[in-house]
Order: sequence, then structure tokens, then C-alpha cells
Amino acid sequence: MRTRKSAEERKAEVVSAALKLADEIGPDRVTTETLASAVGLTQPGLFRHFPKKQDIWESVANYIGAQMQKRWATTERRRNDPPEERLRRLVVGQLRLIHSFPAVPSLLFSRELLVENTRLRAAFAKLMQQFHKRLTQSIIDAQQSGHFRPDLVADDVALLLIALVQGLAVRWSVNERRFSIVKEGERLLALQLQGFRHA
Repeated sequence: MRTRKSAEERKAEVVSAALKLADEIGPDRVTTETLASAVGLTQPGLFRHFPKKQDIWESVANYIGAQMQKRWATTERRRNDPPEERLRRLVVGQLRLIHSFPAVPSLLFSRELLVENTRLRAAFAKLMQQFHKRLTQSIIDAQQSGHFRPDLVADDVALLLIALVQGLAVRWSVNERRFSIVKEGERLLALQLQGFRHA
């Protein structure tokens, strides 16, 4: 006898399938039909859980956001770590997230998806703002502790680090993930951090 799945379990399955399909065929090609089929539902069954397709992508963004928040919280709980180490862990944690959820770059850079869904765009923008804020604070802490040069503009340095993550994500995707995004990120981050320290 089959156990009936709860609405929450079904929603989680749909989010997981959306991430998988977005990685395999691209988010712009994911249809409600392919999603319903992937989780063993009819389209009307899918719409009972998600009345609009946009609701699915917003749930995907919320799920990704929750994963980011968990990683940030883990880093921030280690308040005794030197600020530079916290900064490194924030950046590497973001790269590990992309490695775990390779659909993230295609979701962030999908013009069609983001143009059609302003709430999704706002959700991703908010996540990036939160990431920028955390990076900026770690940079300021590193300056105040004497690890980083005092002439650095913390906001700009944070933007450089975000550009490092985004650039790597694009290169990793274009190169069909033939290199380790985490190891390459650690290598390039070490070069950047070296330039931020006192001479």
C-alpha cells in the first residue's frame, strides 16, 4: 500500500525537480508538463501545489536562499576566527553552494526567467545584498584588526569578491565543469587576499 505524500513533501519534490531540470535543460525550457512528469503528477495536480509557474521559481529561490543562510550562519557562529578567515569561508562557502546546486548560475543569469518574474528577481537581489553586506563587514573587521590595508574601500572589495564568484561560476559552466570551482576559487581568492594585506 502506497503512503500518500504530504503537500510539503510534494512541494519539496517539485523544487528539487525544478533545480535538476534547470541544470539539465536550462530554466527557460522547464515547463509545468516536464516538472509534473518528473515528480509523477498531472499538470492539474502540480497546480494544486503551485497555482502559477512563477510560484515554483519563487520556492526554488527561497530554498536556495535558505541554503545560503545556513552556510552564512555557520561561518558567523565561528566569531573567534580571524576576520580574514571568516571572509575566506564566506566566499568558499558560496562556491561550494554553486558546486552543490549547479543550476544556480543559470537561474541568476536567465534574462527570460527574471524578466517574467519581478518577485524572483527581487529575491535574488536581496540575497546578493545580504552576501555583500556580510563580506563588507568581514573586510572592515580585517582592517580594524590590522590584517588588511586601511586604504581599502570595503564596499568595493566586497564587490570584487562577488565578481570573482560570479566570474568563476560562468567559466565553470562554459567549460562544462571540467575543473573544480572550489579549488580554483581558493587559488584565485588567495591571490586577491594577498593584495588586501599590509605590504
